[in-house]
Amino acid sequence: MADMTEIKTANKSLLKPDRKKVMKSWWKKNGIGYLFLLPYMLLFLIFIVIPVAVAFFLSLTNYNMIQKPDFIGLTNFKILFMDDDIFLIALKNTLIFSCIAGPVGYIMSFLAAWVINNLKGRKFFALAFYAPSLTSGIAMSVVWLYFFSPDRFGLINNFLINTLGVTTEPVLWTQDPKYILRVVIFISIWMSMGNGFLVFLAGLQNISKELYEAAAIDGIRNRFQQLWYITLPLMQPQLLFGAINSIVGSFGAYDIAVAIAGMPSPEYSAHTIVAHLFDHAFIRFSMGYASCIAVILFVMTYTLSKVCMRVFRSRE
Repeated sequence: MADMTEIKTANKSLLKPDRKKVMKSWWKKNGIGYLFLLPYMLLFLIFIVIPVAVAFFLSLTNYNMIQKPDFIGLTNFKILFMDDDIFLIALKNTLIFSCIAGPVGYIMSFLAAWVINNLKGRKFFALAFYAPSLTSGIAMSVVWLYFFSPDRFGLINNFLINTLGVTTEPVLWTQDPKYILRVVIFISIWMSMGNGFLVFLAGLQNISKELYEAAAIDGIRNRFQQLWYITLPLMQPQLLFGAINSIVGSFGAYDIAVAIAGMPSPEYSAHTIVAHLFDHAFIRFSMGYASCIAVILFVMTYTLSKVCMRVFRSRE
């Protein structure tokens, strides 16, 4: 019996792989790749994972940056949705803004890229179209304020009063709550088209012309059929990237609204979730409540991004 036990133990030791050899083989095969990945993973951990985790923790506390965080559970979330009427206004404005500015800017940037890609001087047109997105939203808002100035000297009011004669009084574009959000949406759409346009243009240029020639032999007769059957299926990665950028940009609207209508805007007509977060974080220094707002914004953008990934995922 003792001999049989020794034989079984010896067999197990022979069958058991040497851990050092396994680790050495794994490192030889994958080690260099993980070393190259390490800087990105460290930066991702420090600037993304840890801040998100801290925000989730602080959202459950009462924290004013001076005293220690006081754990209060879900009280901040209860106050946010049950008692904070201004947040509900900000949520409504953000949803309206994102449902209009996001899809419209996304579609228009793709159509602009599609049209310019078929032009001869596309490099010049691409540079002219992309240039405004290189400047900050506040700088561009100053330019647009000359157009939407609420007095008779604003370009749009001057055109309406002196050229068309459709009104005798200047329209209060940046002071009347009825118009403020519309002006902000218009400027934001114009500002947001550049980045998506550049991504779409790069995707269009990577599609081989031979595919279109082969499709013409198979019965594709016009550019719209080419767009539907060839271009859109082959541009799913660029479409996904543009969709996520559009979602993040539309839900993060803040600087243009503040530059146009001030902080807070008249009757909170252009007050967004990010503006509400900024108010509680850097004006009132209520970091626990601000973190609660940030968590809600994070959940909304993450959920919509996952929806976009499901819509634009490869069918292959």
